[in-house]
Parts: sequence; structure tokens; C-alpha cells
Amino acid sequence: MAEIPNDLALYVHWPFCRALCPYCDFNSHVREDVEHARWRDALLAELEHYATRVPGRRLTSIFFGGGTPSLMAPDTARAVIERARGLFIPDTDLEISLEANPTSAEADVLDGFAEAGVNRVSLGVQSLDEAALSALGRTHGTADARAAIRHAQARFPRMSFDLIYARPGQTPVAWAAELAEAIELARGHLSAYQLTIEPGTPFYLAAARGLLELPGEDDSARMFEITQERLEAAGLPAYEISNHSAPGEESRHNLAYWRHSDYLGIGPGAHGRITMDGIVHATRQHRVPDIWLERVTQRGHATQQDDKLSVQDLVEEVTMMGMRLAEGLDAARFEARTGTRLEDAFSTAARERLIAAGYLKSDTKGMRVTAEGRQRLNAVIAALLNA
Repeated sequence: MAEIPNDLALYVHWPFCRALCPYCDFNSHVREDVEHARWRDALLAELEHYATRVPGRRLTSIFFGGGTPSLMAPDTARAVIERARGLFIPDTDLEISLEANPTSAEADVLDGFAEAGVNRVSLGVQSLDEAALSALGRTHGTADARAAIRHAQARFPRMSFDLIYARPGQTPVAWAAELAEAIELARGHLSAYQLTIEPGTPFYLAAARGLLELPGEDDSARMFEITQERLEAAGLPAYEISNHSAPGEESRHNLAYWRHSDYLGIGPGAHGRITMDGIVHATRQHRVPDIWLERVTQRGHATQQDDKLSVQDLVEEVTMMGMRLAEGLDAARFEARTGTRLEDAFSTAARERLIAAGYLKSDTKGMRVTAEGRQRLNAVIAALLNA
């Protein structure tokens, strides 16, 4: 039985985008017309439904993700924020984040979101190279990106932006130059993701046909090393495999995921992990926007999955998420969440092999991967869980 936590994070999914990017496998849809008032009412209804299941919790963060949530009406964000504050006990330092694209059209509405209560924005810049932006299917240019970064820095107390590396045709030298400019632009937080080719995306089909020239393993590994080295030297060390920040500027909402804390997920396809009566439930809402909207209108929620997680489920999930963090798995937190002592959760032989290879560190506080282990994170996690 899991310890019932007090803290709760809230994720709000807005599924609509102006265009679909060829590398993206998120629950995103292009829609010309959106009934904003009806969507606002539905998000509030689903939020109220779940609030009855986890009453009295302290709300530590709200995250509007997507899709492109900067396409929603700022009044919708305001309504969700105000209702969440009323349904839960808001933290005195409540983090409220919004993902946004750095197009000029969306930059113009950022002020409205700031006035609605958003205090942290994350911009999907993805690249500071014009040709790369075109290849990635982005609808903004580098001038838009730089202008949006400056605007967000002036308007919000906290901000971040995303970059993708190991892109088709990219070299370590080119990435180092792009990263140098990003460091000059960054303030407090930067996310750098290595491109992954996800099944079902246009990039996946192009790669299968030999039409996508991706960097080789050596070049990709070198780009990862450059990312870690340069950002740490700039005062933005990795606190998670792809996320870098100055001390205190970590995304508190995303830390809730990686530490496997409780969080609600509302909106099409949103996932949640909530503890009720000492049992952690995995929830998921229907992912098709029109079906989600209709079901919420009819019954107040569109829950498609509500599964009780077993001890083994929890051990696997907490491990897969927590090992992404620089802090790794905290022994006390692991036991409170899974009901299992960290030293009993994995094969001693597997753990010792990984330590001897230089991929893992373990002590009385917990367990974490080394710099060498981060390069092989999936393999390290598989070795622990499958032994």
C-alpha cells in the first residue's frame, strides 16, 4: 500500500495545433474552429469530477500542455486556474506553466496568459537554424524564436525553451555552435532533446524508406556529451536527462512526474497518477477530442482507463522515471511510493555489475546513474528491471 501524499500536480491537455510536426507523436490535432466556451466548460467539469476523488490536497503546480495550449483562449486558462485554486489548497509558490510556439501570432497572446495567472512559459523553439526549422515542419522562423524568447523573458518570472539535436544531417560542430547561441539566449532553464524517431510519424516512415539521413551513433553520442558539458559549464547542469537549469529553476511540475508524485490529468488523452485509499491509480482520458468532449458533456468526465497499480507496476514506473533524474532514486521516497525497500527491489548481482562497469552509483541515500550511465540509460534501466 502506497503512502497517501499531500501534494498534487495538475496537467491540462489542449490537443489542437496549427500544423502537425513530422517528428511528433503527441495527441495533437489540427482544427480550424474550436468552440472555446464549450471546451472551457468541459475542462472545468472534468477538473471538478477528479477533485471529488482527491479532496484536500495541496496544489503545487499546473501545467498546460499539448498540442499547443497557447492556442486556447486565455480566459480558458484563467477559468481553470481559478477553479483549481478553489478546489484544492494552492501552494504559496504555485507554479503555473504554459507551452507555447514562438510564432508572432501566439507571442501576441502571451500577455493575456500572464494576466490569467501563468507565471512560467515554455517555448517550442526546437532549433535556431532556419533550414532545420523548415525540415522539422515548424511554422516559425529564427527571428520569431529570438523575439518570442525576449518577450517571454520580459513578461514572465520564469521561462524555458526547447531544442532538438541529432537532427537529420546535423554534425557535432554545427550543434555546438547552435548551443552556444542558445546559452546566450537562455535564462534559468533550457531543455535539449535528442531526436527520437517515433513509430507512426512521417519521420518514421521516411527513415524506414531510407529518406532520412540521421547522424550516426558516434556523432549522436558526441552531441549528447557537448550538451552536458557546455550547459553545465554555463551554470545550467542537467537535473534530468534532457532538462537543464540553474539551481532552483527546475520545472517543479515535471519533477512531480519524474519523482512519481501524484498528478491529475484532464483533457483528451491526459494521463494521471493519483493515490486513493492507499492505492495508486493510473488514469487516462479518451484521446479523441470530439469523443472526449461529448463524454464530458454527458457525464462530467471522459475517463477511459482507471487501473490500480500493483507493487511491481510501481517499482517499474518509479524506476523508469526516477533514473532519468540526476538525483536518481531516493531510498525513502522509493519505499513510501512502492512499499518496497530500494535494496530489495533489484537483483544484487545486476546492481553490482552496473556499479563495477561505472554506470551506477549506490549508497544509503539512494541510487543514480553516472555520466557514463546516462549515455546508456535505457540499457541500465532494463538491466535493473529484467534481472
